[in-house]
Amino acid sequence: MKTSQSFKKKLLASLIATSLVGVAATLPVTALAASADATLRGNTAPNTQIVVREIATGLTRKTESNSKGVYVLPGLPPGTYTAQAGNGPAQKIRLSVASTITLNLPTATELAAVKVSANAINMNAIDVNTSQVGSYVSLHQIQNMPAASRNFLQFADTVPGMVFSRSANGDTKLQAGGQADSAINVYIDGVSQKSMVLPGGVVGQNASQGNPFPQLAIGEYRVITNNQEAEYGTLSSAAIVASTKSGTNKFKGGVFASFNSTGMRAATPAENAKPPKTPSTDKDYGFDFGGPIIKNKMHFFIAYEGKKFNTPSVVIPNAPQVYVNQLPASVQSQIGPVNLPFLENNWFGKIDYEPTDRDRFVLETHIRNETSISGVGGVTTQTAGLNTINYQKTADLAWEHNGYDWFNRLEATWQDAAYQPTPILLGIGNAYTAAINTNYPLDPNQTIVQTGNSPLAQQNKGQRGTGIFDHFTYDGLEWHGSHVIKAGFDLQRVTLTAQDAGDSNALFWYKVSPTTGTASTPYQAQFGSPIPGLSPVSVSKNTLFDAFLQDTWTFNKHWTFNAGVRADYDRTPAYLNYVTPAPVLAALNSQAPGAAPGVTYAQQLAQGGININDYISNGHSRSAKWHFSPRLGASYDIDGNQKHVIFGGVGRTYNQNLYNLLQVEQTKYVLSQPTIYFGTASQPCQTGQTPCYAWNPSYLSIPALQALVGGSFTGKEVDMMPNNLKTPYSDQFSIGMRNQIGDWNTSVAVTRVLSYDGLTGFLGNRAPGGAFWVNEPWGGVGQPWTYPLPGFGNLILWGNSLSTRTTQLLLSAEKPYTEESGWGLTVAYTYTHAKWNMDNQALNNNYSFDAEYPWQYPFISEPVAKSRLVVAGTLKGPWDIAMGARLTLATPIPAVNLACYNDPNTASGCIPVAATPEGSHFLVGGRIWGYRDFSVQFTKNFKLYGLDAYARADIINVFNWHNYSDYIYNYGSNGVLNKYPITYNPTGNISGYPRYLKLTVGVNF
Repeated sequence: MKTSQSFKKKLLASLIATSLVGVAATLPVTALAASADATLRGNTAPNTQIVVREIATGLTRKTESNSKGVYVLPGLPPGTYTAQAGNGPAQKIRLSVASTITLNLPTATELAAVKVSANAINMNAIDVNTSQVGSYVSLHQIQNMPAASRNFLQFADTVPGMVFSRSANGDTKLQAGGQADSAINVYIDGVSQKSMVLPGGVVGQNASQGNPFPQLAIGEYRVITNNQEAEYGTLSSAAIVASTKSGTNKFKGGVFASFNSTGMRAATPAENAKPPKTPSTDKDYGFDFGGPIIKNKMHFFIAYEGKKFNTPSVVIPNAPQVYVNQLPASVQSQIGPVNLPFLENNWFGKIDYEPTDRDRFVLETHIRNETSISGVGGVTTQTAGLNTINYQKTADLAWEHNGYDWFNRLEATWQDAAYQPTPILLGIGNAYTAAINTNYPLDPNQTIVQTGNSPLAQQNKGQRGTGIFDHFTYDGLEWHGSHVIKAGFDLQRVTLTAQDAGDSNALFWYKVSPTTGTASTPYQAQFGSPIPGLSPVSVSKNTLFDAFLQDTWTFNKHWTFNAGVRADYDRTPAYLNYVTPAPVLAALNSQAPGAAPGVTYAQQLAQGGININDYISNGHSRSAKWHFSPRLGASYDIDGNQKHVIFGGVGRTYNQNLYNLLQVEQTKYVLSQPTIYFGTASQPCQTGQTPCYAWNPSYLSIPALQALVGGSFTGKEVDMMPNNLKTPYSDQFSIGMRNQIGDWNTSVAVTRVLSYDGLTGFLGNRAPGGAFWVNEPWGGVGQPWTYPLPGFGNLILWGNSLSTRTTQLLLSAEKPYTEESGWGLTVAYTYTHAKWNMDNQALNNNYSFDAEYPWQYPFISEPVAKSRLVVAGTLKGPWDIAMGARLTLATPIPAVNLACYNDPNTASGCIPVAATPEGSHFLVGGRIWGYRDFSVQFTKNFKLYGLDAYARADIINVFNWHNYSDYIYNYGSNGVLNKYPITYNPTGNISGYPRYLKLTVGVNF
């Protein structure tokens, strides 16, 4: 029997109030949450009981339609269900992750008027009335599309607006909206996987070849690229919402093993230039198993995947060959192909229990461990590599309760994750830079090659905590249509840890002349210099809280509105309670070297437009802030039959300031990495380069270097955060239309994303009079590196100055796979026009040293392809062979850098430039493509001793197209920018893979 309307309203109000007020008394929390469950809604006879049952597990849910015949059932795990109204015929329907599906249910009394096929099934129902922009990745696609790795996120780029990429060293990243990978958020079974310390977006994905989660455990996922509803947070681009598999009423499992070796892949361009191929092996292996503990009540599921790789990379000096020829023989021997060993173990376990048709308990755990050699390639040789440990452990316990017109999910979570790189070789290492030569105008600070590690290579960064969240859904409100109201809160108490450097390494720099060779003595050295008694590890016990309220209002069969608001609060004690050290204050108030008597360094900064009081903290100068994010969306179903729907929305989303950046204010001071100088003939000490010592071979000892600055702060970098630190955010706008045309689902959308307040560090040093541009000894103009903070090293100031402006056209057409047709096809095209005020190739770069202030940077193109096309298809072939193919085309990514060619309109003669290299052909058109890949897979299914076995072959990059990722720069000279300043390096690194054959065998039972 349905409860009264007055009681429903009181229930709704009391539950929301209890959730919000009770936060103060809750346990600590570590993971944000958003629903991965589906909602089934529709029309039937008024006041009729609706019963839905998940076929594989027996999970049963009940509700009752209202007086107008509308019913809503939220909180349904993705799966295939039967739904029945009263004594009417049962209907089968497939519910996807994080979707709202409409299914009208006839009753027995309606059968005379409505022709209904009993047990009819809709396996491809989609959420067409949502105002969110995005699409789905099905289990069929995950299992049948060609794939070189088992990173489930690689299939996200079949959704317009998404880019999944693999660098030459095997690291992967997922980006959206012309923003860095740290702008995304991934939810697995509703729990956020957000990395709070390091870039990558997902915990554990910074500089990793590994997989964030066992692919065997992923059932399907939804990609929301724009206009996310209010329950999604800590992002400024896309949200990925995945659901895991569960055990069923039948015992099921499988094992697999994949293999690739040196002879099963083509040579890289570098290996062609300098044969033979570097030995390499790639192995993936794993199993999954699940079944009933109590039939229809309790089930278990476990999955394991292991990876053992030996990935080839290449060391390429960043200078013309005339410089390379002058490097020491021991250095030249390290140039060329190298390999990167990697090992990963990835576990997932799950138990679900449904004691009643109203309650469900779910316990999950995930353990991931990686060890690898990383950081090798480009200018970094094998001896400068890192031994890296990367691990993640999580546990989640959820209780879901269904009422007739409400649903609640209460979940406790725990996680522990860390990234711990350590130099392979401890001690002294070398780096080589170009000596000044008028015939080769190279940047004298540009590293040609590096054979050792600086103290910055040793790190320990991670996040750990426990906690709880609660989300409540109420669907009993009727007012000018039906409403589904969601409300919830998440409280996080998480300990963030960051060690930014060690004191076991030192790096010496040597000048290399194209005519006279490598200098016999170094001109500078960097090393770790700890302050005795202070810890080099920054620890912050953060509190994060968010609450949201949103209403999905179905006004009638045409109009659906979504209105929501989200509130976020982030308290970082390490930043808020920080006190600027007294020695730094004393240095700021001391005489500025070279300035008029009585002028302090702080006054010199003020002459340059910097009010240093904006950065000095007394422990009470800073405050945590609330951020409010309104979200509005609407859709209009033209005919009221879900065939043609216009949709759009606007909203604001807040991301976060990574602790990896916030912590430098503390760690640089406690364990700084001072640079000291040694005057040489090719690189004499310059004004302000202090201390400057005559070279002594005894300095090839870290204790001897530390003794040179012992008891002082000489050479120590000082980083200062602003007291009014802001949180990065994006304003999102979208409009589009979805159509169902026969078996095809199509979509066209235009999105606009404006992101603000990205955190960047800029050079705070100022010369006498506040000048930023100073004359250099070689005749040019440069930054005031030679005017550091008195008694210290360089002053680095931080601020929220990075912005991006992205407009995208998103086109998609999908014919879902069905057993009846035997084929499926997805076409996704993205046009991107993206600009930012930065001049670095890395979207995660956070330093702006090429202008006096970061906001003075011009807006130039981002390093993002303008056009990207992905066509993916699957086919049920003859002889029980399943086939899949994928074509990916993208225009060249612009090379973004500071172009120095004596430009007469700038003080330094340099300007930020985004130059696009010439691409390659594909079928028609000119040389317009920078990335080309055509991959296929064939899977033969057969019986083996009564078991379902299979053999699979994935051929990646069938035509062995070379997708170059390194550039050769030739900007010009004498104030004239070359017409074609950038070309691809034909012997450099590539993105993706060379032609690559992976063989897999497996058994399912």
